[in-house]
Amino acid sequence: ARRGAARRAGGRAAEVEADMAAFVCGAAGAVGLRGGTVRERVCAAAGVRVRPTRAGRMARTAPRAAAAEGDAPPHVRQIEVLVPIADGSEEIETVTVFDVMVRAGADVVTASVGSSRECKLSRGLRITTDVLIDDVAERMFDLIALPGGMPGAEHLRNSATLKKMLLAQDDRGARIGAICAAPAVVLAEHKLLEGRKATCFPAQHFLECLPNPVDDDDIPVVVSENITTSRGPGSAMQWSLSLVEQLFGSAKALELAGTMMVDVEETW
Repeated sequence: ARRGAARRAGGRAAEVEADMAAFVCGAAGAVGLRGGTVRERVCAAAGVRVRPTRAGRMARTAPRAAAAEGDAPPHVRQIEVLVPIADGSEEIETVTVFDVMVRAGADVVTASVGSSRECKLSRGLRITTDVLIDDVAERMFDLIALPGGMPGAEHLRNSATLKKMLLAQDDRGARIGAICAAPAVVLAEHKLLEGRKATCFPAQHFLECLPNPVDDDDIPVVVSENITTSRGPGSAMQWSLSLVEQLFGSAKALELAGTMMVDVEETW
């Protein structure tokens, strides 16, 4: 009887120990301990299998960023980025690339391709741009990033000034980004995708415009030479971080991913 009572007591103690371990594991993850290492060691000691927390996975971005420090290109001047927009441009794509590039340290200029600096975007958001496109026609940029949205992409396509700037940008090997409808409606129309792979919003009439389309849910961003394309609003962050990586290096892109709470293991 005494042995039975001891076994029952031992079983209850083990259950309590496991419950406490699970609680400590959860607490360690909840407070975002660096890399989740304390949480994982406690769980391993208690025999509790647990997936690393989102906070733990994201904290691992820091050493990855530190390891990537050496690949950041040297800078002697501020990176300059142009974001042309129009009535009907897509809000998320427009604002995301602007925001991420500013965070990275770029001088970002928004330019309307219309007759007014005020643009009404595809869902009604109104933005007053820095300049009209003609005001920066002779200026050279490290990146021209085109948001999608309809009929915004058509307005970008129809801008003679922007077309001239894009052709000159490509001629000198400078970077061009386009997302959603813009790769098909703007870049393909101006013959900038010949011999290059590209992706866009996965509608058949857009994909048919691309000479070498990439239509894969698992490939949200396609980099082909100096041109980076992407699928739509949901991939705007990946697209923007890819452009940051190209202009500022992996360390900066990983740093921004961490500060913006982007889980690099899941979404970029």
